[in-house]
Amino acid sequence: MKIAVFSTKPYDRDFLNRANHALPNPHELIFHEVQLNANSALLAQDCQVVCCFVNDHLDAGVLQQLATLGIKLIALRCAGFNQVDLAAAKNLGLLVARVAEYSPHAVAEHALGLILMLNRNLHRAYHRTRENDYSLNGLLGFDMVNKTVAVIGTGKIGEVFATIVRGLGCKVIAHDPQPNPALVAAGVPFVPLAELWPQADIISLHCPLNSHTHHLINRDSIATMKDGVMLINTGRGGLIDTRAVISGLKSKKIGYLGLDVYEEEGDLFFEDNSNRLLQDDVFARLLTFPNVVVTGHQAFFTREALAAIARVTFENIDHFEQGELDQVCLVN
Repeated sequence: MKIAVFSTKPYDRDFLNRANHALPNPHELIFHEVQLNANSALLAQDCQVVCCFVNDHLDAGVLQQLATLGIKLIALRCAGFNQVDLAAAKNLGLLVARVAEYSPHAVAEHALGLILMLNRNLHRAYHRTRENDYSLNGLLGFDMVNKTVAVIGTGKIGEVFATIVRGLGCKVIAHDPQPNPALVAAGVPFVPLAELWPQADIISLHCPLNSHTHHLINRDSIATMKDGVMLINTGRGGLIDTRAVISGLKSKKIGYLGLDVYEEEGDLFFEDNSNRLLQDDVFARLLTFPNVVVTGHQAFFTREALAAIARVTFENIDHFEQGELDQVCLVN
């Protein structure tokens, strides 16, 4: 099949080409570095499939353009699908597939990395020693053992993350509308959010972004958290009301913030903007806090994860091509 692949970087093309060439019947891949949006949708002309990533724009208007071009399948190279208007896709007869699981360890381990960096001020210590400053003032951390870590969202990533921090001696509590049986069997208590907020020393978000979880972290929820709580988000940026979090940082209600995602990241992440003025005043304010660490949506970025994403993406496309829709990981 002829596939238009959007939002690609050299590493995407490398792993996708490797996986494609290993297939008995390789596809024709047309790579585009630009995001898929209303201005670039025409690039999918003469293709049967578009392959998209987290910050591509798949609203009703773009989907209508794709349907007019004859696109039948949208193959997402990610687990989340909040960037797609699923109702519009269904009405247009467009199927949407995703990579439900690639490497939960990649994201869970990155979340732990953010926790350890913030706790022990590794980001600040690194810059100090580069300046020949070996003082310890302001770098005081805490032992992880016996701290209460709240895991919101206990799919594969949340489960792996919970297992990791339990191994450090942390007490884990969790929240999920569908509790993970493995964690329940391991004795992890699932509690309502109203009980979770005031108990947690560290809160890590691993839930999908939808109408129920949008701005899950907001002024009201922050107000009921422990003073000095640590927030970690490796899920989706829209889970957090950024302005409310900034207020929490200023009041010291929030003691640490680790972000791998940001609700307005579409025009920032995955690009080298070092020679441009930062236009997002909210994001710029975040970066002024010494107790905030931001990474550019890289939690998924391991060799194992990229290989799995490429493999599952082509499995979805191959099953679609063969009419085996029950084998495609569809979201609509």
